[in-house]
Amino acid sequence: MDKYFDVKAEVRVKLTVVGFFQNLGISQGLDGIADLLFQDAFQLELVSTELNSGPPATEKQPIKAYAKRAIDQNVEDEVKYEAQFSVPADFGEIGAILVENERRREIFLKDIVLTGLPCGEVTINCDSWVASKLDNSEKRIFFTNKSYLPCQTPGGLKRLRERELQNLRGNGKGERKFFDRIYDYDTYNDLGDPDLSLKLQRPVLGGKEHPYPRRCRTGRPHSKRDPLSETRRSIDFYVPRDEEFADVKLISFGATGLGAVLHALVPTLQAIIDKNLGFPTFAAIESLFKDGIELPPFKNQKTMRKTLSGLLRDGAEATKDVLLFKKPALVDRDELAWLRNEEFARQTLAGVNPCSIKTLEEWPIKSKLDPEIYGSPESAITTEIIEQQIKGYPNFEEAIGQKKIFILDYHDVFLPYVNKVRETEGTPLYGSRTLFFLTSEGVLEPLAIELTRPPSNGKPQWKQVFTPGCDATQTWLWRMAKVHVLAHDSAHHQLISHWLRTHCCTEPYIIAANRQLSAVHPIYRLLYPHFRYTMQINALAREALINAAGIIEDTFSARKYCMELSSTVYDQTWRFDLQALPADLISRGLAVEDPAAPHGLKLTIEDYPYANDGLLLWNAIREWVSEYVNHYYPEEDLVESDEELQAWWAEIKYKGHKDKKDESWWPILNTRKNLIQIITSIIWMGSCHHAAVNFVQYTYGGYFPNRPTIARTKMPTEDPTEEEWNHFLDKPYVALLQSFPSQIQATTVMAVLDILSTHSPDEEYIGDQMEPSWAEDPPVKAAFERFNRNLKGIDETIDRRNADKNLKNRHGVGTLPYQVLKPFSKPGMTGMGVPNSISI
Repeated sequence: MDKYFDVKAEVRVKLTVVGFFQNLGISQGLDGIADLLFQDAFQLELVSTELNSGPPATEKQPIKAYAKRAIDQNVEDEVKYEAQFSVPADFGEIGAILVENERRREIFLKDIVLTGLPCGEVTINCDSWVASKLDNSEKRIFFTNKSYLPCQTPGGLKRLRERELQNLRGNGKGERKFFDRIYDYDTYNDLGDPDLSLKLQRPVLGGKEHPYPRRCRTGRPHSKRDPLSETRRSIDFYVPRDEEFADVKLISFGATGLGAVLHALVPTLQAIIDKNLGFPTFAAIESLFKDGIELPPFKNQKTMRKTLSGLLRDGAEATKDVLLFKKPALVDRDELAWLRNEEFARQTLAGVNPCSIKTLEEWPIKSKLDPEIYGSPESAITTEIIEQQIKGYPNFEEAIGQKKIFILDYHDVFLPYVNKVRETEGTPLYGSRTLFFLTSEGVLEPLAIELTRPPSNGKPQWKQVFTPGCDATQTWLWRMAKVHVLAHDSAHHQLISHWLRTHCCTEPYIIAANRQLSAVHPIYRLLYPHFRYTMQINALAREALINAAGIIEDTFSARKYCMELSSTVYDQTWRFDLQALPADLISRGLAVEDPAAPHGLKLTIEDYPYANDGLLLWNAIREWVSEYVNHYYPEEDLVESDEELQAWWAEIKYKGHKDKKDESWWPILNTRKNLIQIITSIIWMGSCHHAAVNFVQYTYGGYFPNRPTIARTKMPTEDPTEEEWNHFLDKPYVALLQSFPSQIQATTVMAVLDILSTHSPDEEYIGDQMEPSWAEDPPVKAAFERFNRNLKGIDETIDRRNADKNLKNRHGVGTLPYQVLKPFSKPGMTGMGVPNSISI
């Protein structure tokens, strides 16, 4: 007589704001009535890892049962369902469960717990949307938490493993529906909106003319006016269903936070503020933090007040609100910090963009641009100018030889766009170079700023060098030159350090992982936490931030050419092998290899907070990844023979970063060492690097004189009329105020930075939460626990460094401590905390 086991499955379905289960009332419709009558809700099928003994060896028939609503409902935000199975004793180990949603609408499946098996309780973690079979007849496949390399896949799961990947790849045809889980590639051909207006037409990014990473394909129809562009008529941009924000994130950020700023607050400000109106006095800027801006009533005022509670205060009239900004930490600690030259220099090492500064290694400085188009390539910064600034140091050549001179070089990046951008009123762009000197105190001191305008409309090239002043005129000119450099640095930070290097370049890794790495692949499970929400936030960026006439174009110095500029930088400078922190530091001349030094690197600037704290995190991540990889790949040849892994890496190169596919610097994925380096680099960029350039945006940019995103007036010395020059001489502070962003530009950016700098209540921090598959594998569990302990130690080390009075770039009167790479944080705007992923 055959023996059977009675197995019970408990299914947990999460109540969601955006899903069908909003409450137990009428909104549940027919599905709710079915639940109350205890009718079938889901069909479940247990799948064995084993095959029938042949010949031929065939898959065992799945064991089917229907799940019904459980009588016992004791969790507020969940609904439980139960199913009973009679499982033959020789069925073997459960490897997967197939789920068919019999309901009329999708559900969010939390997990399935099996009890009654000989091996004990088995939990299958799902955390996934399951579409109604009326929308998608394909049964969903959920594997257990055991990980397998492709060559280790049990016979009973091989077909399902490949079938699930085929489902995720799709066929590359048709427009994607909201319930789809299909990952595919497309160019950035949806940033413009030519059907609405030809003024909103933008070039396609991706391809020979404008190389760029690829985004997720949506399949929307193409524009009638521009067949190369995709239409933007959809309310929401498609991302695969499981890439969307969870409820907590949706409430605190996605649909209401950023959406409210972009679609309600900004239009309201535009309606009440003249777009060209600047700030008449510094007191008017200060009033943003003291008095705020009174706003007319919003359409959904109650919702807006709740959504933007951090920005809105009650007005004098009950129906009105006041937009009141929090004073950023920088000026809260020192109101004049933005004026200090030493703070200007310090922020290149410990501010929001600490990854652009380089060691000056070539002298004299010379442009690589075509002199026939852009004018003389020689810099106007001379040895004599610099030696006047570094009095007391033997000579300039010695300073360069000893790596004491550093540069922010935005000359060749911006100069090709200067004449085009200047066609837009209020945007007198330049190319710029800024030099710094490393003092004996270990801090940087600004030496000179060079601003350049190429030949234009019969005018010759214009360039001038500005230095910190010894007299009033020189001092005010220096301050105005700094506004231009800071606007360049703000644009480069937002477009390159932030958007391109993290958000944009990571999306192809995510798409390739879902298309080529099975959910049971150990590398997929290692990377999965570091991909959370990235595709959704990128889609939101395409909707309203980086699109034509979006926030970035309206408020940053490259204007309508912002994204085209990011394509140019990607084409000329982006390399995967330089995304690793050590390689990045070495490439910028900020470090050299030294086996005797901590982390194997000797820093050129010893007190470099971003590098010092970053290297602690880089090494901790590398150690964790090394243990993980060596556990699953005990033999070297397993890496090269892993067909899923090789397909993933090949697809990143040949599809995701197609325009870079022929570059020689791509690592060859044939050793554990190279795999560890690749994975560590991807995790570093998505967690630590992104945190460093994102979560102190409001800290440093919230008071915009410290980091203006745009300079609206030309330098007073560039072809001035007599009236312009006299105006500068009589009222230099007015000239400075006029160069700052307009009121609408400044407040728009401040509101966005407030949202972007804030941690969601459901933030998942690096090394904080163990994935279920790791917890069930003892060696991996132990390795992760060591990783967690290392990160807690790093947290304490950073605190000690911030208390060290010898580290002047992170400690001193009015100086902000460098906390952004402290691994953990509470919710809110804390200026610290490293989330697992690019989740905002």
